[in-house]
Amino acid sequence: MGEAVNILCMKWGTLYGAQDVNRLFAQVRRNLPRPHRFICFTDDAQGIDPGVECLPLPELGLPAGSRDTRWRKLALFRRDLAGIEGQVALFLDLDLVVVDDLSPFFDLPGSFYIIRDDDLFRPKPLRKVNPSRNRFLHSVGNSSVFRYVVGEHAYIKDTFLADPVAAMSAYEISQQFQSAQLSAHGHLNYWPKGWVVSFKNDCVPRNLRSYVADPSLPPGAKIVAFAGEPKMADVFAGRGGKWYRRIGNIDWLRRAWQG
Repeated sequence: MGEAVNILCMKWGTLYGAQDVNRLFAQVRRNLPRPHRFICFTDDAQGIDPGVECLPLPELGLPAGSRDTRWRKLALFRRDLAGIEGQVALFLDLDLVVVDDLSPFFDLPGSFYIIRDDDLFRPKPLRKVNPSRNRFLHSVGNSSVFRYVVGEHAYIKDTFLADPVAAMSAYEISQQFQSAQLSAHGHLNYWPKGWVVSFKNDCVPRNLRSYVADPSLPPGAKIVAFAGEPKMADVFAGRGGKWYRRIGNIDWLRRAWQG
């Protein structure tokens, strides 16, 4: 079966609850046959399945009194993360649905893989008016699904903490900063296109076609993400976010989501 691997997720605040962690845990259990640990870093473990290893949120190291949690994911790049440094880990956001075997995510060679953010969105031709900006944005990885060797990319957190004000001024969100650091060190690799798909852009028929056809799963997809709007909760409530986007029948997605 091979060496055990790690699945990581994070939950803090009130946006997501214990049931979201439990659903993701069950999805992984159904779709990852190899030995694995499922770890949730959280500030509230109440109601979470006993099979999940709940650990305190890792400290990022911002100055005492700082309440900025937008860049908290960078704490995953600590050298000493939960005693699992040197081990392979796949990080998953809570707002996604696992629909197929996750084993291939651990089979690609290399120490870091992430979704290319542009793979989840439709082309943006107007970005080409600023070629350098367009090239950078095309390189950005979406941090909802990434695999890494824990402790091998501590330079990301170290560089951020060296001047967090400058980092937050130069980059809109943490995944942009993270991608820039990985690229500078030659570690930025992307999942094959189609492994992680966008629900609204890859599953829902485009525009008014959604009124005559239901969403479907593209061949080869392993994870469905909810980039942009509508969010996952909106989709399962039947809300498409736009008048021309009908959600339709998503029984296949609901089965994968809740078993």
